Amino acid sequence: MVKHKGIVIAVILTCFVIIVAGVWGIVSFVMTGIAPFTKSVAVIEVKGVIADSEEIIKQIKEYKENSNVAAVVLRVNSPGGSAAASQEIYEELKKLAKEKILVVSMGDVAASGGYYISVAADFIYANPATTTGSIGVIAEMLNIEEALNHLGIKGIVIKSGKFKDTFSPLRPMTEEERVFLQEYIDDIFHQFVKDVADGRKLPESEIIKIADGRIITGQQALKLKLIDGLGNMEDAIDKAAELAGIEGKPNVIYPEKKRPSLLSILLSEVRGGLSERISDRNFRAEYRMIP
Repeated sequence: MVKHKGIVIAVILTCFVIIVAGVWGIVSFVMTGIAPFTKSVAVIEVKGVIADSEEIIKQIKEYKENSNVAAVVLRVNSPGGSAAASQEIYEELKKLAKEKILVVSMGDVAASGGYYISVAADFIYANPATTTGSIGVIAEMLNIEEALNHLGIKGIVIKSGKFKDTFSPLRPMTEEERVFLQEYIDDIFHQFVKDVADGRKLPESEIIKIADGRIITGQQALKLKLIDGLGNMEDAIDKAAELAGIEGKPNVIYPEKKRPSLLSILLSEVRGGLSERISDRNFRAEYRMIP
């Protein structure tokens, strides 16, 4: 009797596990569109100027923790942007690449910070005419002293130290300020060169030769060993599947398309205009290609 009771309990528990697994599978499929236990290739897109890393890092972590994702394709179409944001994305991509296959597909432009984040990958594809390279750092500021004088406006600054208003648009930069800012930029530049050299497994001396801000084509980048192959997005997906050991045509998870609101479009236009350059007093080093 006890024996039969144990068998009944075992059968009930087995059925319960099967039901829970089935429900989980259905919920997972409804939420992600992916059948459970299906090894997939996920796509992350980096488009436009890199101003913030939060959304991209969120996607990277999501796919890193998703057991159904065996590989990630990073689609880069960016001239770069904030040095710090580019570094944050690069570091998270390195963590991802330790656990899953990471392949980059470069679009029209993957330059400066757009190239920086790419070197975390196992394999980099570019189109022959892709604009890439632009390894370097830039920081800009305005001097509007003459314009204000013309309008009869004079600025007054009270400061605690001689360098506190270094970025003031109200006066010319001193030579001493220019020297220490150049040292600041050079330090961030060498961080860029080191990470590119590490990512591409090349000596820093080779990277320095072309790290003068110049842009290059995808075809030139291949000759310089800055990328691994010429190909498009489909080639990158196939390579990611191959490196991950996925047989046949892989299931691909594309990012959700978000329709921008009118407000976000207007704000974007304002940010990109002259008003931002005048009102934004923050001096920011950027891995960015100047169009």
